[in-house]
Amino acid sequence: MPLRWLLLLSLNANILLLIDATQSVARDARKAYIVYMGDKPKNGVPVTPDLHVNILRDVVDNNINNDISHEALLLHSYGRSFHGFAAMLTEQEVQKLAGMDGVVSIFPSKKKSYKTTKSWDFLGFPQTVEIGPLEREIIIGVIDSGIWPESDSFSDVGFGPPPKKWKGVCQGNENFTCNNKIIGARYYHHSRPFKEGDIESPRDSNGHGTHCASTVAGNLVRNASQNGLGLGTARGGVPSAHIAVYKVCWEDKCDEADVLRAFDDAIADGVDIISASIGGEVPNDFLHDAHIIGSFHAIKNGILCSMAAGNEGPKKKTVTNFVPWDLSVAATTINRQFITKLQLGNGKIYEGISPNVFDLKGKFHLLIYGGDAPNKTEGGNKTMSRYCSPNSLEKELVKGKIVLCDKGPTKDAIENGIGAIQGRAIGVILTGEKLAEESPDAYPIPSTYVNFEENSNIYKYINQTGNPTATIWKSQEINDVLAPYVPYFSSRGPNPMNANILKPDLAAPGTYILAAVPPTDGDSRAGYDFKTGTSMACPHATAVAAYVKSFHPEWSPAAIKSALITTAKPMSAKTSPQAEFAYGAGLINPSRAPYPGLIYDLDVQDYVDFLCSQGYSGKLLEQVTGDKTSSCSSKSNNEKAIDLNYPSFTLCIKDPEFVNGVFHRTVTNVGSSNSTYIAKLLAPSGLKINVDPSVLSFTSLGQKKSFVVTVKGPIEKSNIASASLVWDDGTFRVRSPIVVYVTV
Repeated sequence: MPLRWLLLLSLNANILLLIDATQSVARDARKAYIVYMGDKPKNGVPVTPDLHVNILRDVVDNNINNDISHEALLLHSYGRSFHGFAAMLTEQEVQKLAGMDGVVSIFPSKKKSYKTTKSWDFLGFPQTVEIGPLEREIIIGVIDSGIWPESDSFSDVGFGPPPKKWKGVCQGNENFTCNNKIIGARYYHHSRPFKEGDIESPRDSNGHGTHCASTVAGNLVRNASQNGLGLGTARGGVPSAHIAVYKVCWEDKCDEADVLRAFDDAIADGVDIISASIGGEVPNDFLHDAHIIGSFHAIKNGILCSMAAGNEGPKKKTVTNFVPWDLSVAATTINRQFITKLQLGNGKIYEGISPNVFDLKGKFHLLIYGGDAPNKTEGGNKTMSRYCSPNSLEKELVKGKIVLCDKGPTKDAIENGIGAIQGRAIGVILTGEKLAEESPDAYPIPSTYVNFEENSNIYKYINQTGNPTATIWKSQEINDVLAPYVPYFSSRGPNPMNANILKPDLAAPGTYILAAVPPTDGDSRAGYDFKTGTSMACPHATAVAAYVKSFHPEWSPAAIKSALITTAKPMSAKTSPQAEFAYGAGLINPSRAPYPGLIYDLDVQDYVDFLCSQGYSGKLLEQVTGDKTSSCSSKSNNEKAIDLNYPSFTLCIKDPEFVNGVFHRTVTNVGSSNSTYIAKLLAPSGLKINVDPSVLSFTSLGQKKSFVVTVKGPIEKSNIASASLVWDDGTFRVRSPIVVYVTV
């Protein structure tokens, strides 16, 4: 049984440990806080832990806390790429620090969560694709749950030494070593003792980080599959690139203080792109979130950050990574679907979904409804056992049987069904709401995933039959002809903090992605599993960004992001009803991304002006950037978010009958030196869009041209209107989505 399932089975023990830790913190009245102090000092004074300990001495009341070691309160000292620290503080100490000179913001260190043989071919990116001239010099920083270095996906056969720019380390031990593929690895674990299941090294224990790293830059591995399903060649998007690992996620999620330290190190270590398939609650302030702060300093140092949009869909405003300097990636399906047949003893067959890699060989087993097997010895009842939630089922009643589980209150079907595994069931039938939009992960016992109507029919069969039986067949892989579309779980826009910046930016494959994972229990060799989520979509986009950088190492993070957005393939609102709020500009297009023709570029001052327009003071931003010349410019006083030189156009309105928006943009020629682009518009009836000028002529590479887009209404009652602007010179098509919507 995979280690990740064994860890889930010990859920009660972990809960008790967390309760004990929580009570301990409550007794001490201290919590982990991040104290952000902006950019590194420019006066040459080194940022050391001693500096931060001295700050703690100034705020901790020694008359009350005379037995406290100030050094023990310090959790992290940030100083390689920006300035700050994390510490265990009381509310009173937080108030003192907030009033000190040099402190930009202080906020609790919250928990973040985790948010192939076919996917790259589906994107039109075959193994024979042209390799970028500098791909072997690219370093991908993966902030996640670590890595399993012995996997074939990370062999360094044929690799030369790390690039000369590399400044990182391998924080390994006798059980973990780096190589010329995995050139660096660190781990962070600041606020609690290690627990069962934790591996005290950069080694991955649950597979999430290994899976993501191999999707970005894994080697070509032939005959990869999960127990025969998905058989083919597993590979990353940039297999010749190097990997640097920053382990911040453990079995109880990912702590923000650790995440910020990982950004601090990754930037200073010399990575080229950062991939972070993690996220948390939607923040309400740009300077009170570790991801936002860390990624801002990354772009300031020329490093693009690729982020998962989140798995909280399909509700609106659930996208969790949404700042304009990040690449926010939604998930789409690929043309891979699994049909798993459930056959009842009366001969009736139901076709469920979810990859089932186990074969019962047609043998029928007794079938029981979870609601009929409550674990009464633990105080359980039918209300919980019907969902097959943890520890809810009586083992003697479900052992060796197939268990029917209702859809529970949590979105996680795996959590709903774990009680069946604990009870040693031979199989489980899970229930979902919208099967066409869901893509559940593989289960560690024979399983299938049915809808409400099928669940009801199976329940009737159980109640009307003396000895109900069933069998679950091994899955069959079929072609999903509707792909790509955005699945149910992928977080949606609009942008929760700035209504006129489109998020997510684009979409990438995120369902049934086969990639490397640690060995399963009893197996000495690392394997390959299917995983689903925006966590899987994010590394696809990371790889394409790295691919573009290997052709254009001088391009800024904004230029690379612009290339990805404007070359994306349009998607259909018919299969993804929330349109651009589901898929952004569309499906990422790796083969075209290095050749966008025109780019919408931005620099740090543009982002500073954006923050100024959001109400942040110039003095505060001087501290953030460490540059007095990058305070709020005269331009920022009148600039609105819609005038940020973004490669998409978004207008939020209050009245669908009155639409009046004006966008100012500038493009840079990176296509043909002598070229003429003509504006081509696609808009729904009623929406009038004008581009001035409608023709852009260039005589050299690097030349810039500005234009204005005016949008007037009304729009239809759907409250969202989708349009697009394409600059076309006959060779390059530079497409930007235009979205007008009523505020939600």
